[in-house]
Amino acid sequence: MTDAGAERDPRSDERADAAASAGEPNPSSSGDRVTGTDAGEFGRQVAAAAERSGLGLARGETLTGRDLIGALGGLRGLAEAILPGLVFLVVYTLTRELVPSLAASLGLAVVFTIVRLARRSSPTQAIAGLVAVGASAALALWTGRAEDNYVLGFYTNAAYGLALLISLLVGWPLLGLIVGFLMGDGTAWRSDRRKLRAMQLLTLIWLGLFTARLVVQVPFYFAGNVEALGATRLLMGVPLYALVLVFSWLVVRVVYPSAARPRE
Repeated sequence: MTDAGAERDPRSDERADAAASAGEPNPSSSGDRVTGTDAGEFGRQVAAAAERSGLGLARGETLTGRDLIGALGGLRGLAEAILPGLVFLVVYTLTRELVPSLAASLGLAVVFTIVRLARRSSPTQAIAGLVAVGASAALALWTGRAEDNYVLGFYTNAAYGLALLISLLVGWPLLGLIVGFLMGDGTAWRSDRRKLRAMQLLTLIWLGLFTARLVVQVPFYFAGNVEALGATRLLMGVPLYALVLVFSWLVVRVVYPSAARPRE
């Protein structure tokens, strides 16, 4: 995605294109592979979306700090993800005033978006962050409760967790679909017991991530403990996400040896 610098890494688009190409199933290979134009397009979309989300990291032969930062959006992306929430927490803790806290958080998100637009870099992440911050701020202002600034995040985590759980229950673990198309394997991994179990494990790990956020944070919400809620939201956000990304990379490296990886 982006490198360790503030600018978006131009190679990220190349990796996304390569991931999309890798998502095109190979009809000549054995196994339960998706074929046809619709399946190929689906594979490209899944691979490209995974690349943008940071899961494209799994395709790398090596893992460095620069790679991990890039997968998380680069330094600018990390700032856009972390600072608005941190500013809200700090201002609210110091002032106990809701409006100034929300104004500071939303104002910072606006600044990030303007900088993206001014530098003509991809504004998607900043705009998405701005929309999320704005919607959360609107809800908190409407209810007058600072803890409601975090409610939308609960629904987001619950939705991701539910999707992962359903995919496991129906026998199509979502991480298997993502990794399969990223690695050019289509759905053939389902006929390989070792890969299937690995993809089930990965899906469970990601399900655990979203579930843990809810289990830890929701009690703080009902207790009205804004400081604890905000702190755990930050700690269980990017840091925990990065840890799960690294674990996913390790698992993929085991089940997809370098010799079997598509060449870029």
